[in-house]
Amino acid sequence: MLFLVEMWERFCYYGMRAIFVLYMVQSLRFSTEKAGNIYGIYTGLVYLTPLLGGYLADRYFGQRRCVAYGSILICLGLFALSVEIHWLFYTALVLMIFGNGFFKANISTILGKLYGDDMSKRDAGYTIFYMGINLGALFSPLVCGTLAVQYGYKYGFMAAGVGMLIGLLTYKLGEKKFLGASGMPFLKGDRATEHIQDEHLSSRVGNCPPQELTQKEKTRMLALFLLMFFVISFWIAFEQAGSSLTLFAEYSANRFIPFLNFEIPTSWLQSLNPLYIIILAPLVSVLWTNLAQKGKEPSTVSKFVVGMLLISLSLFVMVCAASQASVEKVALVWLLAVYFIQTVAELCISPVGLSLVSKLAPAKFASLMMGTWFLSSFFGNLIAGFFAGQYDLIEHTKFFLILALWTLIAAIALFSLRKILTKWME
Repeated sequence: MLFLVEMWERFCYYGMRAIFVLYMVQSLRFSTEKAGNIYGIYTGLVYLTPLLGGYLADRYFGQRRCVAYGSILICLGLFALSVEIHWLFYTALVLMIFGNGFFKANISTILGKLYGDDMSKRDAGYTIFYMGINLGALFSPLVCGTLAVQYGYKYGFMAAGVGMLIGLLTYKLGEKKFLGASGMPFLKGDRATEHIQDEHLSSRVGNCPPQELTQKEKTRMLALFLLMFFVISFWIAFEQAGSSLTLFAEYSANRFIPFLNFEIPTSWLQSLNPLYIIILAPLVSVLWTNLAQKGKEPSTVSKFVVGMLLISLSLFVMVCAASQASVEKVALVWLLAVYFIQTVAELCISPVGLSLVSKLAPAKFASLMMGTWFLSSFFGNLIAGFFAGQYDLIEHTKFFLILALWTLIAAIALFSLRKILTKWME
């Protein structure tokens, strides 16, 4: 049930994102700079507000209510976005930002609570959940993008809103039947609940008061913070997919297929990343397992370096494509290759990073550190949007060359620190 709810929420998010920049530029007549800035602020805040949503759920409402609140706000925001009125446009974005904050922070928490201490079932549950994310991201650009091209952008946004509405109805119909007490708020003054919580806490800390962080824990946290800093550079480059790469595909790529007499909508290209993930994630997982069995698995920092080098390589490919596009529209194979390389890069960093945080973060700061990890996505998306706003002001080859060199320098710097960081994380 949670798989389906998450699938529909990701359907609406990625469907909206696939046409968002083009809508601002072509329908609202925003400049590329303004559209890029708004895109960066929106996608950045999507990763910041879950900190607030998680806090409100823990303190006041419980995760279950927050998921419902978030779904409703997202629905309202998407339907408001389908009305082409400037002041309503900004209202819609605010609704979706806070809706995402309520939703994203809490649905995965509910999922974790379903399995208690059964780690094997929990891992299997999250695997199913992760597939829901990618299925939603795979089909939404095809549906919303096609409607936007054929009938107008408002129908693309409305389709995304209907998707979230289906997710909300699925959640409310299955919530009581499947979730039990998972994600419900604790009642103030409930002595039985407090007693259970006290017993649980005592069993974890050995009936001793909470201890200060050890030097080893402090060193591990420092290593995590340094890695988070480098990951910002990765997201700056990776999140060009919804902005500058979308504009390049729209105006500089030949998307026409002669024998079908059909032009591929630009938004469809946003389905490449989730498609590649569905294909490649099991292969990469098997690769790491096989290397580990042979004692040759690279360290986490080395995986990060590989991811940074690959994202840099994808941007050097874009430099070549942009150079050719200055003469004539380029073949679509350039973008197919770029998204493929970037997906492999993502698989070397994103899931590896989440796993690392869960392993190294001290128990008392586990949730905080996971939220802090997403701050790298916040800063990355924010800067990515502002840089994408310069797309029409900088020659395109130079635009992508700046990103390629920036990520290459970051990869080299991280490579130089790999031994000391690996030592700190032991």
